Amino acid sequence: MSRLIVISNRVPVPEKNSAAVAGGLAVALQAALEQHGGIWMGWSGKSSDTKEPGPLSLQQRGNITYALTDLTGKDVDEYYFGFANRVLWPICHYRLDLAEYGRKEMAGYFRVNRFFAHRLAPLLEPDDVIWVHDYHLIPLAAELRQMGIRNRIGFFLHIPWPPADVLFAMPVHEEIMRGLAAYDLVGFQTDHDLENFAGCLRREEMGDSVGGNRFKAGERTFKGGAYSIGIETAAFAELAKKGAEHSMVRKARQSIEDRSLIIGVDRLDYSKGITQRLDAFERFVTDNPAHQRNVTYLQITPKSRSEVPEYEAMQRTLAEQAGRVNGALGTVDWVPIRYINRTISRPILAGLYRLARVGLVTPLRDGMNLVAKEYVAAQDPENPGVLVLSRFAGAARELKGALLVNPYDIEGTANALARGLNMPLEERRERWQRMMDHLLENDVTRWCDNFLTDLTAA
Repeated sequence: MSRLIVISNRVPVPEKNSAAVAGGLAVALQAALEQHGGIWMGWSGKSSDTKEPGPLSLQQRGNITYALTDLTGKDVDEYYFGFANRVLWPICHYRLDLAEYGRKEMAGYFRVNRFFAHRLAPLLEPDDVIWVHDYHLIPLAAELRQMGIRNRIGFFLHIPWPPADVLFAMPVHEEIMRGLAAYDLVGFQTDHDLENFAGCLRREEMGDSVGGNRFKAGERTFKGGAYSIGIETAAFAELAKKGAEHSMVRKARQSIEDRSLIIGVDRLDYSKGITQRLDAFERFVTDNPAHQRNVTYLQITPKSRSEVPEYEAMQRTLAEQAGRVNGALGTVDWVPIRYINRTISRPILAGLYRLARVGLVTPLRDGMNLVAKEYVAAQDPENPGVLVLSRFAGAARELKGALLVNPYDIEGTANALARGLNMPLEERRERWQRMMDHLLENDVTRWCDNFLTDLTAA
């Protein structure tokens, strides 16, 4: 394959003379870039306020050139906080009630994608393969095509894709669909997302399937596919084994004594179903007196998009909810819920996963949810925990050993917690082994290889 060009909203630039940044996606993409040589371009995360951004900042790390650009304050407000996170994010997560559509935000979204295209084009060589990531950059291929770029361009969506009736509530859905049709390969997390996309094409009479996961829209024929993103399974399992001996994890083990640990780890976002999860834990403890004082629920929720008022309000709501449950059910020597609102380092987090008897992963809607996969990979094969997983997470299409729940069904989730905590060791091992075998075979490197193989053959 020729050079690989990766474009994403943010770019994880490793520090000089350090290992690659943590995280399976970054590790896999950096490995692919190192193998083929190439460029990783995106927003620097910095704002130039009202001034026009300066030239691209180019940083060389081995075989990879990191190309970073600043944005103006107006760009950040309209493109990132505005259309991407107040329109596309809620629409793709089926939350029509939270979408705040505005014409200037829409214009800003397309303007910034045009800006990215103009900054990227001079760096391209004719045989480069371009891979664009996520909902922030859907129109990028169309902008590049307008400039005469004919390279192979692929797109991967890391979040869900909604059905037609949800998508069409967005006034610019046709422009978004046309943007996707400009790619040679459009990748989704699950077969359900791919089906939704095909349904949107048909319903809008923009195009249709022509067989073999190929679609025709106007004059363009392109390919769609489902590529379930994985984690660096074997490496994460080893990290969890070492993390279990970290001093902080040992202290956590001592502090909960003989109690069973339930763990939830989520970025602060309304799509994660954290309030429903706290309700389900409260119902579980209330309905199962034998487990009172014998279980602790640890919810780790780092702050997210704190500049957005809705997320600030959500943070207060969750803290108040956890406090209310602890006040109602706790005793002098037992705090039912431990709520942590900051980032935990990856090794410690992996060790805490291994310590937990139940992993509670119950988003209301999620493209994949890699926490579910990390929890499985972190388990002790001799005494694994149980994954309680939302059926609305993409991971539910793969992790057949999980206890699937409807996160809106508080009582059903509470019952799944009881079942998980009471599950016999033999059943726990059998369920875990099934999931672990799948994750080892379908890790993040295979995901990356499969997508790039299909893109170069598209």
